[in-house]
Order: sequence, then structure tokens, then C-alpha cells
Amino acid sequence: MNNFPQRIICMTEETTETIYLLGEQDRIVGISGYTVRPEIARKEKPRISAFTRANIKKILALEPDLVLGFSDMQADIAAKLIRAGIAVHIFNQRSVDGIFKMITLLGNMLGVPGKTEKLVKELRINLDQYQSVARTFKTNPVIYFEEWDEPLISGIGWVSELIELAGGQDCYAEFAKESAAINRIIKDPQDVVRRNPDIIIGSWCGKHFRPEKVSQRTGWDKITAVKHQHLYEIKSANILQPGPAALTDGIEQISQILHQHALSQSA
Repeated sequence: MNNFPQRIICMTEETTETIYLLGEQDRIVGISGYTVRPEIARKEKPRISAFTRANIKKILALEPDLVLGFSDMQADIAAKLIRAGIAVHIFNQRSVDGIFKMITLLGNMLGVPGKTEKLVKELRINLDQYQSVARTFKTNPVIYFEEWDEPLISGIGWVSELIELAGGQDCYAEFAKESAAINRIIKDPQDVVRRNPDIIIGSWCGKHFRPEKVSQRTGWDKITAVKHQHLYEIKSANILQPGPAALTDGIEQISQILHQHALSQSA
């Protein structure tokens, strides 16, 4: 008899992607409507939730033996499901180490420690490779990562860590430890001007980054990144979900941006 969960609902993307990478996707019976990774999940699995809202009746009809969620933002959904007798686990990872712990715990919950160990090892090797590349850079440019524009919100913990691993310096590293976005609000936009980043990376969750709008902000024409047009976008699906995507495509794109910057400096 298999005592591990066989009917799983993932209310956020990172657990869906992890389960697919572990080759256990047949256990997933429902996913978040915001899921884009892997692309096939949207074709194969019913969508049962947004981020802070979920179709409780639809979830119950799918008869899950485990529902996976993320953070206090899904606490109300979790409470409703718990009252309905559903087993729920809410992850809360906010760092690179936290992402690895999430993957390890999830794999063990599925009863596939061997597959999990292999995946974790591959992801760690990938990060080590980018860190090795970073050591070849002559300088470590200052990066301002913008998670939102109205108000300005700087990058969360794992983003800051990936910037450092890839060879950059996070302009607002002191804010990165704050898990709540409200605590990462930059109240004075001129503070970014004073910090004068070499590179600006935007990842506005749910909408396209607009570098031309950033360049037009009052006083921002004085910023080195704006002067030399070092403004880039990383799609939120690749960097703002605390799972495998950030440790693969996310750091790859940060590294590419730093490589382009290094080439421009040597030209």
C-alpha cells in the first residue's frame, strides 16, 4: 500500500514545476491559474486557484489527499480547506537555501528521496557554474532590481542572493531579508538616484517592464544605468517564483545581463 500522497493540488507554480521535474506529475490533479512552467501543465491539469483566491468546491470535488500552497497570502484558503478536512501544507521559502529545503521536503513528502537528491545536486551544480563565471568578472556592477513600479519595490531575498552569486551587487541588499513586499518599498525614488546603480533589472509581476518609463522618472537620467541604457527585463515567471525556475532560468538571465555589461565596459 502506498502511503504517500497520490492526488495533489498545487496552488502556486513552484511546487508544480518541482513535481514535474521529479517525474511525478501524474499525481497532480489541480494547479494555479498563474502556472506557466512547465507549459504542458496548463494543457494537462485543471486550474483551481489564483493566488489569493481559490475555487474551494472544485478543489473538494477533485478529492485531493494533499494541497500545497505558499506563504501567509494563502492562509485564508488553507484555513477553509483544513476546516473541510483536507490535508494542507504551506511552504514559506524566501531564500536560495529555503528553495532547496522546499524541494527536499516536497520530494520526501512524495516518497522519492533518490529523485529529489539528484534534482537538488543538479541545481546546486548549476549555481556553482554561474558563481565560477562570476569570479572572472573584473568588476561587480551594482544592480537595482525592481519588483514593482507603483510603488517602487526592490527584490526579495532569493533574487538578491542570485544577483550576488552571478557576480553583481544588490543595490538594496538590506531590504532583501524582508519577506513582505510592503517592507521593501522605496519611499523616495531619489534614493535610487543616490545609489546610482550600473544596471537596472525590472520584473513587474503580472505586467511588462517598461524601461522607457523608468528612464523618464524625475532625476533618473543621472543614473549610470539609464545613461548607458543598461535596463533589462526578466519575466516574473523566471525569477519571482521561489522554486527551480529562479535557480535555472533566473540566474542564467542575470548572468547574461552581467556578461553584456562586462562586454560594454571593455569595448
